[in-house]
Amino acid sequence: MRNASYSDASKPAAPIQRSASLANEVYETIYAQLMALKIAPGTRITVDSLVRELNVSQTPIREALGRLEGEGLVIKTHLVGYSAAPQVTQKQFEELYELRLLLEPHAAADAAGRMTDASLVALTDAAGVMERRGGGPDERVRYSLFARHDAVFHDMVVGIAGNELIRTTLGHLHTHFHIFRLMYHARVTEEALEEHERILDALKARDAKAAETAMREHIMRSRDRLRPAFEDAP
Repeated sequence: MRNASYSDASKPAAPIQRSASLANEVYETIYAQLMALKIAPGTRITVDSLVRELNVSQTPIREALGRLEGEGLVIKTHLVGYSAAPQVTQKQFEELYELRLLLEPHAAADAAGRMTDASLVALTDAAGVMERRGGGPDERVRYSLFARHDAVFHDMVVGIAGNELIRTTLGHLHTHFHIFRLMYHARVTEEALEEHERILDALKARDAKAAETAMREHIMRSRDRLRPAFEDAP
């Protein structure tokens, strides 16, 4: 499977400055390395190495790794320690999208009927549409941030729809974090933001059919954008 290559992948991360939000800074740093494949899928993550690299104690690092484990990006094995989660296989990738196509368009239609002005404001913020209009950090940073925005956006749509079983099922799969590690490409973010905007327009209009269609098209296009990551797979 072809993964993205980063010219700065061999450069160590800059030491983190101590602050009241140290644990969150450590989390954000390790998260960015995982999403950028600086920490490759399946690679062992040693706490002592991170202590030296980030110049912090073990406590915030272990806290950050615990959060990342909860998001499915890190695996903790008894007597072995932490490692980056393995990359999804092509079969897993296709199955994830098949499940999403079965569940999320229907949830978007239900969400349209339950939409409130407050929900719409929160969804717009999660969708990243305003960031797109106003510019932002460099593309690799935006890509990493968008993976989180995408996860929150889709979770919120299902949450507004009111089906907690669907929401829990999709949440446990950690779909968004895994698929965004497949490859880096600026168009993945840009085109997805345009599709989010179409979903928002349909939800704002409280148009269930349009919301269902926009969500289905978004998921199908996302699948098609990321499929090339498997072209070199054996």
